[in-house]
Amino acid sequence: MVGAVAYTPNVVPIWEGMRDYFADTGSEMDFVLFSNYGRQVDALLAGTIDVAWNTNLAWVRTVAQTDGQCRALAMRDTDTVFKTVFVTRSGGGLDGLDSLEGRRLALGSQDSAQAAILPVYFLDHEGPGAESVELVRINSDVGKHGDTGRSELDALRAVLDETADAAAIGINTWESIGREELMPGAFEAFWESPTYSHCNFSALPQVPEERTGPWLEHLLAMDWDNPDHRPILELEGLRQWVSPQLDGYASLFEAVKEQRIPARW
Repeated sequence: MVGAVAYTPNVVPIWEGMRDYFADTGSEMDFVLFSNYGRQVDALLAGTIDVAWNTNLAWVRTVAQTDGQCRALAMRDTDTVFKTVFVTRSGGGLDGLDSLEGRRLALGSQDSAQAAILPVYFLDHEGPGAESVELVRINSDVGKHGDTGRSELDALRAVLDETADAAAIGINTWESIGREELMPGAFEAFWESPTYSHCNFSALPQVPEERTGPWLEHLLAMDWDNPDHRPILELEGLRQWVSPQLDGYASLFEAVKEQRIPARW
C-alpha cells in the first residue's frame, strides 16, 4: 500500500497507472491519497501504508520521528538535481545573493523546502544573511510542501506587482512558467542554488526488504522507451527511477535544525 498526496487532479491517473503496471507481477500495489504530507507521514508511522511518496521535508520529518529508523527506496532522476532559483523582474538590477541586502524577497509556503526553507538557508550560508533581507512570506498552499506551485506563482505575482523585489522558486516552476516561453521577458534569474534531493519513496523497517525488494525491482524496470510506461513517467515528471541520493538532503537537514522547524506541524 503506497501513500501519495493529492496536490493536483493528475495524481489520480498517475497512481492508477502505477497500480496497473504492478498488476500480476507478484508485487501488486494499491494506493491511498492524502490531503497533506503530515497526514501521510502519520499513516506511514502507524503502519496504515507501507510506503510513502514523500517530499524532501516529509522525508526529513520521517527520519526525525523514527530516530533514523526508516529507509528511502527510490527517487526520480529529476529529484537528484533539484534547485532553488532566485528571480527578479527583467532589468531588476539584482546580481547574486548579496544584492538582496535591504531588498524584499517573496517566499512560498512555510513548509516548502524549495521556496521557503532552503532559500533562507542559502541566504544565511551563501549570501548576506536572512536578517538583512525583508522576507515576504506567502503561505497559500501549506500542507502540500509547495507541490502545487501555487505559492511560488503568488511569489512571482508579488514581484510583478512590485510588492517584492525578488522571489525564490523551485527549478520546476522556473522551467515551466518563469521562463520566456510563457511570460516573455518578465523575469530573469540572478542566482541558482547548488543541487539537492527532493522526493523519495520512504518505508519503515516493519516492512521487510523481502516485500519491498520485488516491488522496487519492478519500479526501477520502468522504461521511458516503452510506450506503455512513458505516459506514467511523463505525468510524474521523470525519465527514470533511480536509487536515492541521501547526501542530497544534507542542506535541508541543516536548514530544519537551524530554523528550528518542528518534526510535526
